[in-house]
Amino acid sequence: MTVTTATALTIKTENKFRTLVSRRAYLAGETLCAIPSENVTGKPNRFTVQIARNLHTHVGKLAALNHSCDPNVVLDTDDMRMIARRDIAKGEELSFFYPSTEWEMDAPFICLCGSANCIHVVAGARFLPLSTLERHYLNPHIRDLMIELLNDTRKNLPAAQ
Repeated sequence: MTVTTATALTIKTENKFRTLVSRRAYLAGETLCAIPSENVTGKPNRFTVQIARNLHTHVGKLAALNHSCDPNVVLDTDDMRMIARRDIAKGEELSFFYPSTEWEMDAPFICLCGSANCIHVVAGARFLPLSTLERHYLNPHIRDLMIELLNDTRKNLPAAQ
């Protein structure tokens, strides 16, 4: 597996709005770059990605990667790499589905992606129905937390009469 650095990506700023753009084309399944893991913390913020149940990593340039409900990349926190979900053209804005890594967002926001499957409020996987989450790639820590939540819910349901 060849992992390129984030130098193949560039940050574009327009009206104080930052986007991450590809400097070259990628094929579906191709690795765009590694996810930085040098600065891991226990607290989330706008510049981190959740990589495990209680771990978040500052992602440097990747912090300009915006959310979309129909994203073109996946952040794989097991292999710590960003992967093309579909073919990506040179100069295309890159985006990922934030709840694929985030259980609870530090700063929830209204989604304006315009996708037919838009979730409208991006607050983390914890707040989405399974029917929505099953349409997306989810990292193992998100799947584990979802299973735990479902099991806890079952324990608290009244016993059948």
